Amino acid sequence: MKEQFEKRLAYISNQHISKSLRQIRRGIEKESLRVSPNGRISQTEHPYGLGSALSNSYITTDYSEALLEFITPAYADPKKPLKVLENIHKFTYQHLEHDELLWVASMPCAMNDESSIPIAKYGSSNSGQMKEIYRLGLGHRYGRFMQTIAGVHYNFSFPAEFWQHLADFEGFKPTDERPMQNFISDEYMGLIRNFRRTSWIIPYLFGASPAICESYLRGKKSHLEQLVPGTVYGPYATSLRLGDLGYSNNAQGSMDITYNCIEGYIRGLESAIQTPEPLYEKIGVKVNGEYRQLNANLLQIENEYYSNVRPKRVTESGERPTKALHRRGIEYVEVRALDLNLFDPNGVSSTQSDFVDCLLIHNLLTCSPSITAREESEINENKRRVVEYGRHPALRLIHDNRELSMQRWANSLFSELKPIAKMLDETYGVSNYSESINELSSWIESPDKTFSGKIVSEIKQRGDGFFALGMDYSKKHAEHFKNLALSEEEQKCFENEAVQSHQKQKELEDDTSQSFEDFLASYFA
Repeated sequence: MKEQFEKRLAYISNQHISKSLRQIRRGIEKESLRVSPNGRISQTEHPYGLGSALSNSYITTDYSEALLEFITPAYADPKKPLKVLENIHKFTYQHLEHDELLWVASMPCAMNDESSIPIAKYGSSNSGQMKEIYRLGLGHRYGRFMQTIAGVHYNFSFPAEFWQHLADFEGFKPTDERPMQNFISDEYMGLIRNFRRTSWIIPYLFGASPAICESYLRGKKSHLEQLVPGTVYGPYATSLRLGDLGYSNNAQGSMDITYNCIEGYIRGLESAIQTPEPLYEKIGVKVNGEYRQLNANLLQIENEYYSNVRPKRVTESGERPTKALHRRGIEYVEVRALDLNLFDPNGVSSTQSDFVDCLLIHNLLTCSPSITAREESEINENKRRVVEYGRHPALRLIHDNRELSMQRWANSLFSELKPIAKMLDETYGVSNYSESINELSSWIESPDKTFSGKIVSEIKQRGDGFFALGMDYSKKHAEHFKNLALSEEEQKCFENEAVQSHQKQKELEDDTSQSFEDFLASYFA
């Protein structure tokens, strides 16, 4: 595996070839709960001034009406997504009402019962109804508490020129039967497999949910311990969001979804969307004339499948994600492993962006054999160990059927990330990539420097719990954004998008040419 990495890295480090990396595109999606001044989930509707949640390309909602989602376009300038994300925050704080705040942590604020978590609404159009019913289904299947968890998604794609260089190096010659896109999709799937092998490093470094408000447990027993009254935690935990208390779904364990080839991945998702699940059949699809879910299958739609990384292709209107992948191949990857960084107003920092860039390039350059059933269990076990015990000094992970210390594996990984960082610095004429990797490498032997380590330490010092910590940072970041002004051009951009998004939603609602039942049938055809 190391031999291929070294050969590919040496090849693309050539100045003529590495300059193509300047066209790597990155985009960010970031979720945040709207909360009232007392830290409870907002019960108000999506602010009208932010535009239509159905149609606005920058600001929408995720599962709950209170769970905002900010979306940046993909840019070749590495700094641009974070700048646009900052601008979206500024605009949003202009339109939040009743002194509401954006909750800065991945795990939610003080919780009441499930009825206090409003399902997102998208209007009366067919697409709007479908989005709302899908979320109703999630609530019936997994409970609404899980739908209040927030995270950051990082979208990443290599440019066409780079793929041509890599194809030349590998001796790939496109044919009618096997076009260039096949090579690109195969390489992206290899990247994804290696990301799954190494992604445990992300919760170790950036896991920011080692402790939660006790109200989230709703009186249920757990393996967590009391940190201070009202707050429970894992003494060595990193990201409870990624564990059994967060985005997990045991019912999905029966699905045969593989990352060994794009065809197998698509086939597995298609099968899950078409396979009835007795547990969900008991819920019912349409009861007394009201939809409870889109269908009673293992998955209602592809997005219900939980994974920390996804192959993606921009879809056309009414097109399902698997159909887009089947027709046009993989366009980019979506990394879904990042907790909200409560230490940064944006919820994600430039250091994190630098690291993910380096890791994904490493994942592409490294040999990526198929994942066997044995290795699949290793990947899942390594994730569990880091999520629950990542800061334990004696933590051991499993690699090629052998246990080794987490620190040893992490140091080996960083030794290969450093030349990638150097190459990117030379490519962009900067120094931040090497600075970020050097800084993060010092965290391997010092778990107290990690996000989770800092959070636990700060809660212990304060003595007032996770909720109070989250409230203080939420207020601090709110003031940060309120004190920053948008340029006239930026202001007009977001205002125009908000106005046009309402118009788009109205146009969709005015179109009554197709019944909702026919719309659903056409979508799943």
